[in-house]
Amino acid sequence: MSASPAISPSTLPRSLPPWQIALALLAVVAGLALQSGGVAGEGPANIWAALGLVALAAAGAWALAGRPLAEAAILFLGAHGAAWLLLSGIAGHEGQARASFYLALGGAWLLAWRCVTVLSLEKPASLSGRRMLGLLIPVIFGAWVLILWEAVVRGAGIPFLLLPPPSAIAARIAASSAVLAADVRQTVFKAVVAGYVIGCAAGFVAAIAADRFVFLRRGLLPIGNMAAALPIIGVAPIMVMWFGFDWPSKAAVVVIMTFFPMLVNTVVGLSASGHMERDLMRTYASGYWPTLFKLRLPAAMPFIFNALKINSTLALIGAIVAEFFGTPVVGMGFRISTEVGRMNIDMVWAEIAVAALAGTLFYGAVALAERAVTFWHPSIRGG
Repeated sequence: MSASPAISPSTLPRSLPPWQIALALLAVVAGLALQSGGVAGEGPANIWAALGLVALAAAGAWALAGRPLAEAAILFLGAHGAAWLLLSGIAGHEGQARASFYLALGGAWLLAWRCVTVLSLEKPASLSGRRMLGLLIPVIFGAWVLILWEAVVRGAGIPFLLLPPPSAIAARIAASSAVLAADVRQTVFKAVVAGYVIGCAAGFVAAIAADRFVFLRRGLLPIGNMAAALPIIGVAPIMVMWFGFDWPSKAAVVVIMTFFPMLVNTVVGLSASGHMERDLMRTYASGYWPTLFKLRLPAAMPFIFNALKINSTLALIGAIVAEFFGTPVVGMGFRISTEVGRMNIDMVWAEIAVAALAGTLFYGAVALAERAVTFWHPSIRGG
């Protein structure tokens, strides 16, 4: 019996009906019915234009289903054009959005979803094309998180104190760039960097000592586990009393938070090399230190970088929380705690956004270093 022909996984999803486009068209039809029937009310402008653009983009994408790049382009233009019309129309009409507004927004979102789906199935031949596509997809996804946030907050008239829209947060960031820069300098470039380096280095050295001496491994790991379970809100005031109100006390909290992940991951990574490799090193009469540097540490690098990536986020969290319990009149945690008391919620969200950006850049830098150091690992070569 002859074998059935193989089906390419990359072509299978395109043979299925693009249900996102079908739902977008249904949303347009329902929105037009509500808008023409007066159910939408006076409310925001540009609803007709947005619904028409969604319908045109959906129809054009359906006609271009066999040409993925052209389909993705028309979906991108239709989705973001409709979103721009809706957001510009809702300005000055906050809280007056009706069902047609949300149906048009849902239709545009479905077009953006279809656009990302089509792009994710593409496999460019060039490396630059793959990198550009790998950057474009998360950018579209992140942009639509902000678009939906902005549209829902303004359309539903959510009070500013509960949840400010992204546009207000961006305006606050632009207006308070000097204050935010000083806070980042105090929290990130002083407390986080110093505590991160000291904590990770101490954890790494302790892991080497625990690997070399069995009694240290049996004694350090339980103590490290206990230290990792210490609550930040209990440790931070003690560190402030010991090291003062400036950044050294925040760095001390970061050291406590980053020590244990590095210790545990390094100890586990040092045992990751196989028995055959270690037996081969013994046949060469290799001692402990040559085996450590030539075999066991390179094999442990994925585990060490895993700890470094975990600590890159823990360090920022620990420094910000520690600043709640005593700090000079500068710092991200200090600004968040004081601006909440003043009901300046947009400034609080601006600090949160800057902290998220700083943490993302920190994590990305560690991930790039991991790719450069552990290029031989199957997970990196496979990517």
